[in-house]
Amino acid sequence: MIMRPRPELEIREILPSDMEAARRLLQAAGWVGAVSEPARFRELLSRSQRALVAVEQGEIVGFLRALTDGMENGYISMLAVAEPHRRKGIGRALVEAAMGDDPGITWVLRAARGGVAGFYERIGFVKSQVAMERPRARKSGN
Repeated sequence: MIMRPRPELEIREILPSDMEAARRLLQAAGWVGAVSEPARFRELLSRSQRALVAVEQGEIVGFLRALTDGMENGYISMLAVAEPHRRKGIGRALVEAAMGDDPGITWVLRAARGGVAGFYERIGFVKSQVAMERPRARKSGN
């Protein structure tokens, strides 16, 4: 177990048995692409350094995926909390568990979805003037 911010909530590494519930949670939260196909989602997780779930009463209620070198930089790639469980500290607990205790690591993310910028600002993120992005090419047929 990584962190337990409330007695009824467990934040831990994802287990193989959690993957389908996590994938469905992401789909319900509007994620597409990599989570549409179970095999692709499993591969995505296998290539991630950090993939965490929030579990409450045996149910997956939150998910976070991140990449980091553990020394200088980290990237929060996916964060989702089930709609009925939002505004209860679950997203914050997932982010804090992923980032760990080292304040010397710079963490970045894309906060493009509506309403999420305010969440990240409340937990200490600031808008950056230095980030750049090379968008992925659209695949034919999309």
